[in-house]
Amino acid sequence: MLSNIPNKRQVWAWGMYDLANQSFQLLINTLLFSLFFIEVVVRDQARGDKLWSYMTAASFLLTVILSPILGAVGDQRAWKREILISTGVICSLLTAALALLQPGQIPLAFFLYITAAVACGLGENFLGAFLPRISTPETIGRVSAIGWSMSYAGALILLGVTAAYTMLAGRPDPAQARPLFVFAGLWFLGGMIPSILYLQEVDAPQPGPRAIRAAFSRLLASAKDTRRYRQLAIFLAVFFIYSMGTYIIIVFLGIIGASLGFKLPQLILFALVVAATAGVGAILTALYQDRAGHRLTISIFLILWIIATLTMALARSNGPGASGGATPPWIFWMLSGIIGLALGGIGTASRALVGLFTPLSRAAEFFGVFGMVGKLSAIVGVLAFGQLPPGLRLYVTAGFFAAGLLLMRFVDEKSGAAAARADLPRPVTPPPILPA
Repeated sequence: MLSNIPNKRQVWAWGMYDLANQSFQLLINTLLFSLFFIEVVVRDQARGDKLWSYMTAASFLLTVILSPILGAVGDQRAWKREILISTGVICSLLTAALALLQPGQIPLAFFLYITAAVACGLGENFLGAFLPRISTPETIGRVSAIGWSMSYAGALILLGVTAAYTMLAGRPDPAQARPLFVFAGLWFLGGMIPSILYLQEVDAPQPGPRAIRAAFSRLLASAKDTRRYRQLAIFLAVFFIYSMGTYIIIVFLGIIGASLGFKLPQLILFALVVAATAGVGAILTALYQDRAGHRLTISIFLILWIIATLTMALARSNGPGASGGATPPWIFWMLSGIIGLALGGIGTASRALVGLFTPLSRAAEFFGVFGMVGKLSAIVGVLAFGQLPPGLRLYVTAGFFAAGLLLMRFVDEKSGAAAARADLPRPVTPPPILPA
């Protein structure tokens, strides 16, 4: 996968950050902290569920607000590396601090989790902003997939450690998960060391007004430039639609698995299969996306998402252990493989297409917008899923993927790439000289 890539060390260091932040994305967000928060800190299932939804929504909303602003600041002041490292350090330290939470400390839990989640989300944006710099238009899909593959390799290791701790060591109680929070924080901090050592900020600060003022000026200019970067705008609209489905599966996978009859040991094994096949999906994307085309690659993975969600919808009442048990268990293990392939492929393919459509001089800004669109889709998708009747939820989720598939035909890959390559610096109006 690294063949014909001249800056292998930087690509590896960049991918290590993807591997490192899986400790928060997987162990904290997906598997452990929601259970710990509800059962240990709140100690009330109904209230805990509601508070957890508020916490996650607040973290998404803050990330939405801050992403484009900090992205513009990062480009204007050439702070992409500094912000990437700072957010990673903040997230890793606060992740470890979650282990200190005691019953009833709900405000402290809100502060620690939301701050860590926002830092992690912002870090993802700035990591993506390095993609156009460490790749070429011919290798951008492969480089994006290398990072995604490394992230799922990290996920497999993390899941193995979690399975050993909860099953083999006999500590399945969420109250016993505190050491795993410390482990997750140290994993993140240690994994980002190559990024600290080898990722470089190659852009020079751009002349202009102060950073915050410049950020809003750049965002206004971006809005005016919608026609110039029309294909990027179209793709972000399509991405918003199908990402609602992706985030629904990520956030509610445990609940969906329970409705299919999975118990906790099965859910951990299910997650292991998803992580393993997601890595395969990312590797396949790395090998073929640049040659097959980004739009075709995304469309193929959307078809897999449609198959997976419709199959889950049809089999929801007949999962392993459910009444009737008409659906053989192997179908659900096959489903976990399809979900993994789709999850690993859609993420890296989407990020690569944004990188292809992004001019180098505005990478942090546009990837900040990309992150903002993703988090907005998460908020809308998760809230919509929660309001729908249980019997319709997965069918509507499949509809999000189907709509994305239909709308991808309006994305012109060649035109979007040409607009990014033709990027010309806009004349900068110097700030007025104020009297002494």
